[in-house]
Amino acid sequence: MRLGRIGGLVSVLTLAATLAACGSSTKTVDAQPSQAAGGDTAAGALIGVTMPTKSSERWIHDGDNVKAALEKLGYKVDLQYAENDIPTQANQIENQITKGAKLLIIASIDGTAITSQLQQAADAKIPVIAYDRLIRNSPNVDYYATFDNFKVGVQQATSLLQGLGVDKGEKGPFNVELFGGSPDDNNATFFWNGAMSVLQPKIDDGTLKVASGQTDFKTAATLRWDPATAQKRMEDILTKTYSGGAKVDGVLSPYDGLSIGILSALKSNGYGTSGQPYPVVTGQDAELASVKSIVAGEQYSTIFKDTRKLAEATVTMADAVLKGGKPEVNNTTDYDNGNKVVPSYLLESVVVDKTNYEDVIVGGGYYTADQLK
Repeated sequence: MRLGRIGGLVSVLTLAATLAACGSSTKTVDAQPSQAAGGDTAAGALIGVTMPTKSSERWIHDGDNVKAALEKLGYKVDLQYAENDIPTQANQIENQITKGAKLLIIASIDGTAITSQLQQAADAKIPVIAYDRLIRNSPNVDYYATFDNFKVGVQQATSLLQGLGVDKGEKGPFNVELFGGSPDDNNATFFWNGAMSVLQPKIDDGTLKVASGQTDFKTAATLRWDPATAQKRMEDILTKTYSGGAKVDGVLSPYDGLSIGILSALKSNGYGTSGQPYPVVTGQDAELASVKSIVAGEQYSTIFKDTRKLAEATVTMADAVLKGGKPEVNNTTDYDNGNKVVPSYLLESVVVDKTNYEDVIVGGGYYTADQLK
């Protein structure tokens, strides 16, 4: 994100022979892609890769990792970023089809907005892999590679409760505020539903109190995951709800970029001092600025989703499809896009806070210790 302390990062992707499975047992499925190009057609084939934006640090790494891994296998890659503009992404996909792409890997901006482009791909017998974000309302999505996003929400909410001390017997009531992701991103509702499965019982029993009253996803959602939108909403909540002296104890934030905006609003309202410390603020994606913030004692936690492994899983999937095989999946029940259940490969995520960032982030080679200074 272009949000303060963000440094450059080059992620080194290594292709492993075995992927770590999560959820149900890994298996192959008989789902037939639009086309499984086999034999000589796979060698040197063009693969279209479309990512949402370069304004988020993680998508840059995703694109770079996927491209590098595909090229290592001998494929040609057309990597495009749409800067969160839906018509631009639609045009990019159409151009990739025109260029003769044999497979498309798409991290969609709006999972419902590229139906006609997917039909063009199907007509040209081009298989489609949805990357991290499920593409909805189309039969022309062959596979999906992602993390267990309901579990991510559970992890965020559990971390929030731990930061408040609820797991150690603290009764509250604690004032918390809730933020959701972009309503056009299918993942956002998985995050929200996972988090609320943990938080709602604590709201119902009085341990948690949402003082603003804003407890529904529609109100809490943040279009395009925009940090400035989250910052403005947090400022409005502080002005309208907390001007009488009440304090915010915790904030559910589903993404690091939003967390930075939320923390900025809190700082402007006097939080972040010894007398009035920051509330417990969660996050996701382990972006550099947020990991630094965690080290500094500002943001409480983030969810680390190792996008190197996501790229690895997706490339392995694409390679199998193009060579006429059936890629491994480990979930064939949960990701219904409104038209079909899309065979999926889910990866694990990890809660990172000040107690384990050195082992998980530095020890795992995601960032160096120098980058976190």
